[in-house]
Amino acid sequence: MHRLSLLLRVTAMLGCICCCAPAHSQVAVHGETIHSMAGAPIQDGIVIIREGRIAAIGRAADIQVPEGFRVLKGKVVTPGLIDAHSVVGLSGILNIDADQDQLDNTTPLQPELRAVDAYNAREELIEWVRSFGVTTLHTGHAPGQLISGQTMIVKTSGNTVEDALLQETAAIAVTLTTHGRKSGTKSPGTRGKMIAMLREAFIEAQEYQKKVDAAANDDEKDPPARNLRHEQLGNVLQKKTPLMVTADKAQDISSALRLAEEFDIRLWLDSAVDSYLLVDQIKAAEVPVLLHPPMLRTTGERSNASFETAAKLTEAGIPVALQSGYEPYVPKTRVVLFEAGMAAANGLTFNQALAMITKDAASILGVAEQVGSIEVGKHGDIAIYDGDPFEYATHCTAVVIEGQVVSDTVQ
Repeated sequence: MHRLSLLLRVTAMLGCICCCAPAHSQVAVHGETIHSMAGAPIQDGIVIIREGRIAAIGRAADIQVPEGFRVLKGKVVTPGLIDAHSVVGLSGILNIDADQDQLDNTTPLQPELRAVDAYNAREELIEWVRSFGVTTLHTGHAPGQLISGQTMIVKTSGNTVEDALLQETAAIAVTLTTHGRKSGTKSPGTRGKMIAMLREAFIEAQEYQKKVDAAANDDEKDPPARNLRHEQLGNVLQKKTPLMVTADKAQDISSALRLAEEFDIRLWLDSAVDSYLLVDQIKAAEVPVLLHPPMLRTTGERSNASFETAAKLTEAGIPVALQSGYEPYVPKTRVVLFEAGMAAANGLTFNQALAMITKDAASILGVAEQVGSIEVGKHGDIAIYDGDPFEYATHCTAVVIEGQVVSDTVQ
């Protein structure tokens, strides 16, 4: 009885401590080199994070750390890394049916499927990628159906999807690879059928929107019954939501560009293995590329993959971000930190490679006002390393998300 009473008192005390803890820590980060991605690197610099936001950044000689702030130190400090396309949180670390929600195989057209309804904020795979400095994920339904569903943007922290959420709907995911084509009598079975089905779906969404608009302007007309599929594709047609098209072969990338031009929609090219063959067309279309991981398996439609694609697209002035991607084996994700390191070893400068997983990714995804660089007013998302982040022997020693120290292997 005495032990039970003591346990209850301790539990109550811990509950009070948790309830009374501030929403954000007061943190100072001291780095031998700080890559803010908003200017030249700062040697012997300080970042002050107050109430979850960057409050100050500069040389240690010019910034006084406020009393009571927790100080984290490291050799290299960067913004929290951004994975430009992932399935983490829908795909789990165990690779069993219970933790695999990234793809529904029942029908080829399903833009109404929301990533927010399938995301598991407590998935161990999230903590694993965070341990390398990844603080923001663009994640959601995987390539595999013609339209597999929606994607979203989250932080790699929080106990619920609401805690983690940065943007509820980021894009509608379309697949123009072999994963989206079906065998036997299932549809779509050919490239021509895939594009025809997409075109038909967009035309139906246009007709639906006309009826909605007509009813809104005429009290005597009843609006059509709600159709979630048409509504989501209508958002694409109205440029509220981009269409993210996973395509690797040059002919499929060209089809995506034609479709985007035909319906005047915002397009993100995803994976895009053969994109270096269509540099002029992609640049003319002003379309960004969420490029495949450089170290992906070069089989099937990805047999033309090159380590130098990121450098070639960057040289051409095409906006590029790197992703971890989706591959159908454990653990269904790669690490963008290592992928950027490989890109840096094949034609990119250190700054260009880091930009692809920080500020450039944030810009393409539309979240640059919150994340992607260390600037006053932005979210206090920081990754700290004990050496060059792109060296495999380097460790990520601490991660801060919105002022909360979510990982610290040193102190």
